[in-house]
Amino acid sequence: MSTDIARALARLGAATVYEASRREGLVDADLRQIIPGSRVCGPARTVRCGQGDNLMVHAAMERLAPGEVLVLTMPEPAPVALLGDLLATQAKVRGAVAVLVDAAVRDKEEIVGMRLPVWTRWIRSRGATKEIVGALDVAVTVGGAEIRPGDFVVLDADGATVVAAERAPEVLEAARAREEKEAHKREKLHEGALSYYLDGLNAVVERG
Repeated sequence: MSTDIARALARLGAATVYEASRREGLVDADLRQIIPGSRVCGPARTVRCGQGDNLMVHAAMERLAPGEVLVLTMPEPAPVALLGDLLATQAKVRGAVAVLVDAAVRDKEEIVGMRLPVWTRWIRSRGATKEIVGALDVAVTVGGAEIRPGDFVVLDADGATVVAAERAPEVLEAARAREEKEAHKREKLHEGALSYYLDGLNAVVERG
């Protein structure tokens, strides 16, 4: 069931899901999409690293399950590479559908070559230490959005949206309804109609 939900949310995309979820769950951060055209969704496997340290990313690989989005964070986002070629290889082999890095990645060309969808704040060569014990499978915050283990993370060219696991069926239904409504509206726009009138925005302007 969760796989079907993830596949459907991925198709609908981060922006539609965000609007359908009553504008909740926006990851309000400048994210770089390493693989152009990638569009994924999966339950979160969360990692809270020590500042400037990626020891817990190595530890998380043991728990990472197929279909999950690996979410890597530190207490404060900084341009330190928490993910490189060797860790990305492990994530790919373990079946991660994507990695969201609230820090930096390096070895970009190698990651592109393995076709692992990655979203990151920065690309930097600066390496992390491996000394600080952080935490796995805990609630983390990325770009103002709380991500709990198992919450759905939708990622595409528009960025990322988080859907609480318990709300996923409801949000999916609302997103499908929004998609259908926009399809009808798009037909009218192709016929020459204007959203200014279809959405009643003219009344807002006229009221002054």
